[in-house]
Amino acid sequence: MNENQIPLNPVGRQDIHRLETILLTATLLRPEVLDMIKTSSERLTWVDSLAVAAGALAREKAGMTLSQIAEELGRTEQTIKKHLKEESKAGQLVRETYEIIKSLVKEGKVDEVFPLLASKDTKSLREEVKQGLMKIKEDLEALISRLSE
Repeated sequence: MNENQIPLNPVGRQDIHRLETILLTATLLRPEVLDMIKTSSERLTWVDSLAVAAGALAREKAGMTLSQIAEELGRTEQTIKKHLKEESKAGQLVRETYEIIKSLVKEGKVDEVFPLLASKDTKSLREEVKQGLMKIKEDLEALISRLSE
């Protein structure tokens, strides 16, 4: 990964989506976030909140207004504002991740953005992520089943 692949101040849809994806992925791969998701009974809500916070921050960095962000993400302005002002845990975590990435880019250490992926034990990490995703899928299917009744 190089510095040009991380649009800290995105211009255009492609850059916004790239920053949003990097923020969400890097936040999800933080050890404390993996632990929170792993132990949370509200796993789906957590992942959704992180995705909304990442999307909101990427769009804010692109200069979009609060109402534009809310409309594009399909959330209320109040929800978006809560994430952007770091009044939600998801908003705090995503903002922290952005600041970490920003400092790594500034220091020329872009390869350290995803340090877990560069570790020697990626096989166990992949397995852990795979198991977590399977559990999320099972929870989602159970929720859909309950809603269908």
